[in-house]
Amino acid sequence: MAEFKDHFSGHSADYAKYRPGYPEELFEWLASRVRVHDLAWDVGTGSGQAARGLARHFRRVIASDAAAPQIRNAAPHERITYKVMPAEHTDLADGGVDLVTVAQALHWFDFERFYAEANRVLKADGVIAAWTYGLTRVSAEVDAIVRRYYTEIVGPYWPPERKYVDQNYQTVPFPFAAIDAPPFALSVQWTLEDLVGYLGTWSATRRYVQAHGRDPLDVIRDPLRLAWGGAASARLVTWSLSLRVGKRSDR
Repeated sequence: MAEFKDHFSGHSADYAKYRPGYPEELFEWLASRVRVHDLAWDVGTGSGQAARGLARHFRRVIASDAAAPQIRNAAPHERITYKVMPAEHTDLADGGVDLVTVAQALHWFDFERFYAEANRVLKADGVIAAWTYGLTRVSAEVDAIVRRYYTEIVGPYWPPERKYVDQNYQTVPFPFAAIDAPPFALSVQWTLEDLVGYLGTWSATRRYVQAHGRDPLDVIRDPLRLAWGGAASARLVTWSLSLRVGKRSDR
């Protein structure tokens, strides 16, 4: 059995505060892919960003994460039941889930065991969707600083699974009958504090701090402030989403 790789429990409150939500258009499209909207399972939910989007379209949402601190920081919702349990082994009933979603978490899972679990709980015509996003887009100047931070400063501290994000999930095994997805993007209005807080939630940032006892963000704070053009001002921050979507195909 693969060991649960917990890169986020130590800063779950920051994760809940600074990780962006997802566009309503994404959830509308996902809901249109299934006939029935009784139950969605959001796996590796973190603090529930995707689960809250699903709750607008499904009667019930099970939102699970193997890290209890993440679940403790999730916002309550009347249609969402939060559970602490691994992606690869759950207490969900056979064949009862209409839609399985994995937002920015699939690369941490044991693929073979998770897919077996997803197939077990999905209805015969159920759908599974996983998505990821890479680096932010703000401006040429800000983007160059964030890219240098990503590759040079904390680059050596990324867990090996991060390669799947860099490859837009196109190299992730995905044994389902593929459904083509339209393009989607994330966008938020953020201050510089928001952006720095988000960079602080990166697993590589936390691993750097553990290795060196100092904050790697200190290296880029001043250049970022100059490039941002007024720390208190809000700017549009965007990410492109990369999706893998499919129907279960073994029944």
